[in-house]
Amino acid sequence: MKLDAQRRVAASLLGCGPQRVRFDPARLHDIKEAITKSDMRLLISDGIVTAHPIKGVSRVRARKTRAQKRKGLRRGDGSRKGTASAANDSKRAWMTKIRGQRAFLLELKEKGLVSLFLVHEYQSLIGFLVVLLAFRRASCRPSRR
Repeated sequence: MKLDAQRRVAASLLGCGPQRVRFDPARLHDIKEAITKSDMRLLISDGIVTAHPIKGVSRVRARKTRAQKRKGLRRGDGSRKGTASAANDSKRAWMTKIRGQRAFLLELKEKGLVSLFLVHEYQSLIGFLVVLLAFRRASCRPSRR
């Protein structure tokens, strides 16, 4: 039974494409007799002619990927686009390094291992890791006495 004309009319009334129009298989004879739009409206209101629901794009994979990225995964060499500084901001790395040095200098000052004069001297040199690293090695080394 060819119902192409009915399918086209139903599609225009339902506001969807002809491929989404679904006919009730038990009432195909009634559908074949419906040749006008008003006939088709009655069949739609009775639930004999309906539209299939829209198939959307599943978000499952996207949610899984987002959860992995929150854990810090998917950051390997194969996932990177752009320069090295795009992945690791050089400014943030510098800030972390300097804050660590300043905190260490403050710790030395509080322990009394460095005089106030030297603190001011080292503050101007902060960023030159060599000075503080040498001091750190010296302060962590056990005394020979």
